[in-house]
Amino acid sequence: MTVSLYIALGYLFLTTAILLLNRRDFQLLESLPDNYFDRQAPSVSICIPARNEAACIERCVRTAVAQEYPKSHVYVLDDESTDGTAEIIAGLKNKFSEQLTILNGRPKPDDWLGKPWACQQLAEASDGEILLFIDADTWLEPTSVAKTVRTMGRDVLDFITLWPHQELGSFWEKVVIPLIYQALLTHLPVRYVRHPPQWLPSFLQKSLAPLFAAACGQFMAFKRGTYETIGGHRSVKYLVVEDVALAKKIKGQGFAMNMYDGRQTVSCRMYRSHQALWSGLRKNFLAGFSYNIFLFIVVGLLHFIAYLFPVLLLPFLSWSLSISMILVMAVAAVLLMLNQRRLINRWFGWNAAYCLLHPLGVAWFQLLGLQVLKDFYSGKRPQWKGRKV
Repeated sequence: MTVSLYIALGYLFLTTAILLLNRRDFQLLESLPDNYFDRQAPSVSICIPARNEAACIERCVRTAVAQEYPKSHVYVLDDESTDGTAEIIAGLKNKFSEQLTILNGRPKPDDWLGKPWACQQLAEASDGEILLFIDADTWLEPTSVAKTVRTMGRDVLDFITLWPHQELGSFWEKVVIPLIYQALLTHLPVRYVRHPPQWLPSFLQKSLAPLFAAACGQFMAFKRGTYETIGGHRSVKYLVVEDVALAKKIKGQGFAMNMYDGRQTVSCRMYRSHQALWSGLRKNFLAGFSYNIFLFIVVGLLHFIAYLFPVLLLPFLSWSLSISMILVMAVAAVLLMLNQRRLINRWFGWNAAYCLLHPLGVAWFQLLGLQVLKDFYSGKRPQWKGRKV
């Protein structure tokens, strides 16, 4: 019991330190100076893959064509949708014929997954100097493209990714989705995404650089030459978490990248029901660990020890009339956990009351992890939007 609490406290102190460091380093995109692109502006292709996105595609496309940038064009690929997506984007084409190109996706080859196949077709059909891939469930602020292009030029970047503001509607979205951002910002020091740690020996910096690569597929912008050099989506055609794989290729081949806080620039609502939330994260969860079962189980156990064990222990310790060291350690672990979640929720504008339900969100992921392990050992492939993943 004591050893488990020491592990929990050590883990929570370390991840809290990383979170506080990232609170300073994870920056918003700066506002654009007046007339910044009057003299020169690289062309941008906004690429949107869409499969069964009738609930959100119109909002996404309308914000994409409304960009306050002089040289952008929107490409939408209908990936064999069956829910009315094609009819919606056809209607948008009639309204925005000059700013919008509609593509009908070709049948998916057996050795490709759906999203990489759609994105590869979009890249090949477009002609912009910068390729901006966004998901159909995102929407852009009017200056999103302009701020992105300026940041790429100012910071001399070949690739940029933004983590959107997540709009949370249902109960389970509010409980679960913030844990994704918490996992990112308590484990990956953002400063190392741009530059490898200086404390690493110089001969290791290049080889270990991909370990510090991360990306959010909801918003990724590449210089076209960089995208083509790393092989584009063709190089990750069979990967579920293709966004992170592309970021690792960027880092591994020595290109410059960075990631930013996308609030005030791009927003997203990832899932609109508990079923969609469960199915969407079910297909990504183990893939995010590169199917490393040992690491997956170790991290699951560590999260149980750090986030659930102290909470489960408190009711039993509270029966004691004396204050013991075990009780102090358990309370300290719970307070650290709740304060991590409180900081995340305040940072991203989410309801602070849901901080108290953080253990419920962790338990939800524990159950999802068991389901994912069952899928893996039974050989069952999860489905997403009518396709096996």
